[in-house]
Amino acid sequence: MGCNEAASAYKPNALSRKQLYHPATCSPADQNRLAAAWICRRAVAALSPAVMARTRLVKESSASTPGHPEDRRRPLYFAAFLLLADAALVALIIAFVPYTKIDWDAYMSQVDTFREGERDYTKIEGDTGPLVYPAGFLYVYSAIKFLTAGQVFPAQILFGVLYIVNLGLVLLLYVKSEVLPWWALGLLCLSKRVHSIFVLRLFNDCVAMTLLHAAMVLIVYHKWYLGLIIFSGAVSVKMNVLLFAPSLFLLMLKAMSIKGVFVALLGAAGVQVLLGMPFLLSYPVEYIARAFNLGRVFIHFWSVNFKFVPEKLFVSKELAVTLLFFHLTALMVFAHYKWFKHEGGLLHFMQSRFKDVTSIQELISCKPVLSNLSKEHIVTVMFVGNFIGIVCARSLHYQFYSWYFYSLPFLLWRTQFPTVVRIILFVGVELCWNVYPSTAYSSLLLFFLHICILFGLWSSPAEYPYVGKKDKTNSKKLGKTM
Repeated sequence: MGCNEAASAYKPNALSRKQLYHPATCSPADQNRLAAAWICRRAVAALSPAVMARTRLVKESSASTPGHPEDRRRPLYFAAFLLLADAALVALIIAFVPYTKIDWDAYMSQVDTFREGERDYTKIEGDTGPLVYPAGFLYVYSAIKFLTAGQVFPAQILFGVLYIVNLGLVLLLYVKSEVLPWWALGLLCLSKRVHSIFVLRLFNDCVAMTLLHAAMVLIVYHKWYLGLIIFSGAVSVKMNVLLFAPSLFLLMLKAMSIKGVFVALLGAAGVQVLLGMPFLLSYPVEYIARAFNLGRVFIHFWSVNFKFVPEKLFVSKELAVTLLFFHLTALMVFAHYKWFKHEGGLLHFMQSRFKDVTSIQELISCKPVLSNLSKEHIVTVMFVGNFIGIVCARSLHYQFYSWYFYSLPFLLWRTQFPTVVRIILFVGVELCWNVYPSTAYSSLLLFFLHICILFGLWSSPAEYPYVGKKDKTNSKKLGKTM
């Protein structure tokens, strides 16, 4: 008879411990059996609370561990629901909200000039001014004009599909990185301004950011070479994607050999050369000067983030140089103390990679000892690097909100702020972007909110960058709890 069975057989109300040993009550064999049952019963009673507590802790820890099957299905189902719900919302917006004419006619005029054979970038203009985007923009909008005949309504439908594709890519990044609780994914669908940018304005920012998010998905799955090709395609549509470039380069150094980095960068450069070939062969100086002009000065009236700065200071070279200095400094500080913290800092990482190299061949082909980067780390570094650029941008126009809106929930949940504070910051940023025209107060508030988020990112602990550590850490925590 087992301990539990003996314990169940023994009835404490029927026989006391004293009665067990009374010769008139039962035989010696029965006395021994009942004594064993009594002891087992006591032992089970003493151990039951500990066993139940251990079982409860195991269940709670398993349920709270990212990657648990039950937790994985919930965000996937909710993401699918969000896609369907937002698709319906986009259809309603297209059907009932009037289209706002801003740059569409200018885009079509520039495309017409290009299709007529003009290759001098200084002569390709539209209603709102000269063409200032790389060649990929012309190819994309030429295709859009071919599909829509230049009509707004079918173009809106096309951009509505683009919106859903982009949202799907972003949701995939969020689900795979496992940073947000499932319900917080709904924040990605709540921006009035972003819906407007996609289906009521038809800006090229939408195409560029969709390609960027596609590149990030590929990189998260460690398809570095193809990811760099798509990334370069995004740059060819609009150069704001270059804000992600420093972070991407640092990730490549952590994940690839020097040869791999060189080949990937060569492929990305090849895309630019191939797309720009018709212009580089005809008017190379004009093309490079117009398409890759990094010194453009925007109009103070349209600035959303620095409207509180006097116009004279806003257009000054001193402000541009100061912001560039802070941008580069912030990138270096985050790289050294956050993104390369577990490698001993950026300088130590570079030194450790090359200090034991004995030949040029080994220098080119050797990879870091740890190179399998986690999805959370890749997305964190990319989104934070871009956000630093946003904070230090001299001027953000309304369509530029699409450059970083989809990273906001991720960034907020990478901070250690309480959930209520995260929601307040998210809503505050959205409200600032919906003030039209922007005011000194709205832009000052937006700048303050950006600084708060950046401070929260700086003060939060750095995630372990490589695959496998998270599971080990959770196992250790579970062991300590038990």
